[in-house]
Amino acid sequence: MSADADAAPSVLRVTRDGAVATVRVDRPKANAVDPAMIEEFLRVLPPLAEDPEVRCIVIIGTGRFFIAGADIAVMRDLSDANQARMRRWIDVQRVIELAPKPVVAALNGHALGGGAELSLACDVRILSSTGTFGFPEITLGLFPGAGGSQRLPRLVGPHLARRLIIDGEILPPPRALELGLVDAVVDAAAFTESVAAEARRLAEKPTAAVGLLKRVVDAGRDLPIEDALAHEERGVFELTRTADAAEGLQAFLDKRPAKFAGR
Repeated sequence: MSADADAAPSVLRVTRDGAVATVRVDRPKANAVDPAMIEEFLRVLPPLAEDPEVRCIVIIGTGRFFIAGADIAVMRDLSDANQARMRRWIDVQRVIELAPKPVVAALNGHALGGGAELSLACDVRILSSTGTFGFPEITLGLFPGAGGSQRLPRLVGPHLARRLIIDGEILPPPRALELGLVDAVVDAAAFTESVAAEARRLAEKPTAAVGLLKRVVDAGRDLPIEDALAHEERGVFELTRTADAAEGLQAFLDKRPAKFAGR
């Protein structure tokens, strides 16, 4: 970790509400990404991902922005060394993608560029009615090169992904929802409580199964079907040894709600 990252003030606020941990980004004016923020995410997220008492993680911004994208003042340095530091944003996304529990992108405002990229690694994306979503990098002579050019085609298909990236259009909430870029659009007045309710609902899921599902899907998505099914088989047999699987099946037989423990 760089000395600059060590000296930088904290821009992430972590709070806990039962089994839900919320990571709030607060870097005025637009929550733009710089190397210090990246390193802080890499310090904050892994312990939450590994903590069995945390059963859902929410990432949210502050003010009008979720995350506006990369800090342009930093990106002006086009050296390989600086670009490599900024590209560690993909490491943050992999922590999210591989977390053995649901991760919610609470898009409280504008989710652009690197902010949209981060959200694509999350399991659920909820967009405020006052927010927007898009990849405007092309207007700077760039393309979304910290995960976006690879995750977006996997989400919406290569043709639409290319169009969205080439056009660089900043999408209003209804259009983002229509294209499947977000899972829900919520009125701004109800946004905080709606996100909290969804996070509580997800935290009650059998996170042992959720974690294994995420791992199996990630491992198998680019493999031939036979190899992917082998990954699935290993996941199934691992899952059958979990307490959550035993509880879910017994609860069904007992005609009662299951009480999952995440193990």
